Amino acid sequence: MALDRSLTNVERTFQWDDVIVSKTDLAGKITYANDVFIGISGYAEDELLGAPHSILRHPAMPRCVFKFLWDRIGQGHEVFAYVINRAKNGDHYWVFAHVTPCYDRAGNIVAYHSNRRVPKAEAVATVKPLYETLLGIETRAADRKAGMEQSFAALVKTIGDLGFDSYDRLVMTISR
Repeated sequence: MALDRSLTNVERTFQWDDVIVSKTDLAGKITYANDVFIGISGYAEDELLGAPHSILRHPAMPRCVFKFLWDRIGQGHEVFAYVINRAKNGDHYWVFAHVTPCYDRAGNIVAYHSNRRVPKAEAVATVKPLYETLLGIETRAADRKAGMEQSFAALVKTIGDLGFDSYDRLVMTISR
């Protein structure tokens, strides 16, 4: 049976002191989900484990932000990002994500770990118009690859225009 990908336009919330935790393998398949993650996502643990983390991807989330995230953690850097996720039933929830690579004793990246907290409303209000612009670029492009490249270039330009040298610095500044 195919997954229902319809949206409800209902925003889910979680407590300021809750932390959503997940771990994935190098391919982005979920290997661990804490109870907070299970609760807010609406998925059962057995539905999450082994599923790609993209099962939570909300269509209002620009793909270029995920490209940035995966590029950075794949290079061994931690990443902070604002993400809108889609719950199983079509509700959505915003998170302030902190994603880090996990290493083995030889220094090889073997997995990824993500902690997500409630974002400040002001921060979401700041990134939402940017994400809408980026998503518009992605959807107007001739194809998915071109859309990703064009929106990524627009993200980099916007970051520079705002006086930042990276998305991380922008995110950390608006999260204060």
